[in-house]
Amino acid sequence: MKRTIDIIGAPSTYGQRKLGVDFGPDAIRYAGIVERIEAIGHKIEDKGNIDVPPMDLKKFHGAQKGLRNLDEIIAMSKNLSEATSESIESDHFPLTLGGDHSIAIGSISGISKHYNNLGVIWYDAHGDLNVPEESPSGNVHGMPLRVLLGEGNESLVNIAYPSPKVKSENVVLIGMRDLDHGERSYIKENNIKTYTMADIDRLGIEKVITEAIDYLEDKTDGIHFSLDVDGVDPTETPGTGTRVLGGLTYRESHYAMELLHQSNLITSMDIVEVNPLIDQNNHTAEQAVSLLGSFFGETLL
Repeated sequence: MKRTIDIIGAPSTYGQRKLGVDFGPDAIRYAGIVERIEAIGHKIEDKGNIDVPPMDLKKFHGAQKGLRNLDEIIAMSKNLSEATSESIESDHFPLTLGGDHSIAIGSISGISKHYNNLGVIWYDAHGDLNVPEESPSGNVHGMPLRVLLGEGNESLVNIAYPSPKVKSENVVLIGMRDLDHGERSYIKENNIKTYTMADIDRLGIEKVITEAIDYLEDKTDGIHFSLDVDGVDPTETPGTGTRVLGGLTYRESHYAMELLHQSNLITSMDIVEVNPLIDQNNHTAEQAVSLLGSFFGETLL
């Protein structure tokens, strides 16, 4: 099925402490995302980058109490939620290019307004399920999924509208290999469907993706796919800020994208944490474009 895909850049680095991830959207564009997807037969509307508050380097590098860069993240999230909501209203497919993973607060908040039971597949090395009191770093990119589930800073939880954006029973975590103690407890207490790397080794990526789709298909009316490039092993995606060895291979990830495409159930997507300043010749952005090609239906024959 051919789609109109809105590319929405969210050039925010505020959710973590390494400069450069704000260049991620343009690095992915430079790597040829528009041409790659148009060659498949889809229509692309590049909406450009949303407005993000200007960088104050002294504040960014300095000590901050509580959640780091909270005001900037709130402003960015509001702008992004409006952009993704407008995309859904136009019956387009919103593809958000991050930026760090805190941008998912904005993207999914705007998208979830249009669904009664939005599902979320979180393809990542991390659960991103921390709350402020359990996060010594104060980095919001470790918290977006918990915020979307309705817990955490009130201003972030209430972006777009005042309620949780996603139900825990509608979430699937894939690729987990670095979870904090509080995240592990939260996953168990809320029975969140989770596939660690050990599960993927045991079951194989085909069964994992098939089970995830089957789990979400009948109880959701849309599925958002949030792809953090650190879900892939850092030997293959070196240009990302929180690298954890032992991740999904390039080929496993391509096959996962192909299976998600074949399901015809994914209604929106983020791809996040590409940081060209710590990359090698824009390799990670090129890998991201290649994965997006498979996700949108690219085939060899």
